[in-house]
Amino acid sequence: MKEIKAIIEAYQRINFATHSAALATVVRVEGSSYRRAGARMLVSDSGEWIGGISGGCLEGDALKRARLAMAQGKATIVTYDTTDDDPYQIGVGLGCNGIIDVLLTPIDPNDENNPVAILSDIIDKRVPTVVITVTATDIPEQLPLGSVYKYERNRFTIDFPVSGILDEVTKAADGALFSEKSSSYHFTLDSGAEVSVFVEVILPATHILIYGGNYDIYPMVQLSKEVGWKVSVICNPLKVHKRLFDWADNVIAKEDAETVQIDAYTVAILMAHDYETDFRNMRALIQTPIKYIGMLGPKKRTDKMFTKMEEEGNPVAVHDLERIATPVGLDIGASTPEEIAISIIAEIRAMFAGRSGQRLRLRDKPIYEN
Repeated sequence: MKEIKAIIEAYQRINFATHSAALATVVRVEGSSYRRAGARMLVSDSGEWIGGISGGCLEGDALKRARLAMAQGKATIVTYDTTDDDPYQIGVGLGCNGIIDVLLTPIDPNDENNPVAILSDIIDKRVPTVVITVTATDIPEQLPLGSVYKYERNRFTIDFPVSGILDEVTKAADGALFSEKSSSYHFTLDSGAEVSVFVEVILPATHILIYGGNYDIYPMVQLSKEVGWKVSVICNPLKVHKRLFDWADNVIAKEDAETVQIDAYTVAILMAHDYETDFRNMRALIQTPIKYIGMLGPKKRTDKMFTKMEEEGNPVAVHDLERIATPVGLDIGASTPEEIAISIIAEIRAMFAGRSGQRLRLRDKPIYEN
């Protein structure tokens, strides 16, 4: 999400009266690669780019090809085969041993459905969104290469121009929303014409609620923003450094904590270092649908809270225990505020990815699952 935001901001700064731009998008990966399908890079005719489609080995060639696509005014697909032993093949030195399809699309700022404009429209949505991109087509007059469609079921049935595969594309989009996984699909019309599309799920940025105002919240805020998350700090605004208002998306007075909107991509970290404050926040958060509550401090401190809730007649249910991380973070031997922030952010990322957080060298499956 951070990369998409950076691309949108760069796009908005371009003076299209004197300059042009193109978007490079990884739309298919077979085998191993540094970036996965959905990685993007915005390229301007001045030779500048933002974002990335690889670990650095493909960007230079993609830049040249993107400028050619701008000059020709039409989208094109470039395939990079890093499995080839040919020493002249672009990217062969990377050692990823994969095949990567990159779609290069010239940007028309006057087209409200250009790929960056569509990204701009969905960037702040707090629900998953599906974007459908045409990556191969035998019917360019109806369905041009590089054309992009935002999937909103009622509207999509009107906007999508090829009725012969509408039901199949709709089914693929619904499946992507359900699984929250992007994938490529190939369809054949009754006429025998073939069409390929990349059905991409774009998830909302993780929204982290940080409860507390002590010095250790600052690296937590900075690192969360660095990975592209939305950050809200619930504290006493009069007792925090003024720079917090520049770093965080929201600084909310603790008496207004109930106004915070919680969705499926929201998590909370309790780090007030005050037992009664953390207890009140814990008790309140348990009543919400939030899927992750991290508690700073030893487990016995949280156990004391659980005991108190039970004595009050509101014991913590088993399913609630599963969403409370205490002590919070992965076991990396963290001791400084910065290291603790890294361990917490890593645990939250692992939770959303459904991963264990173990060392990758112990993993017996590919790093990226299809």
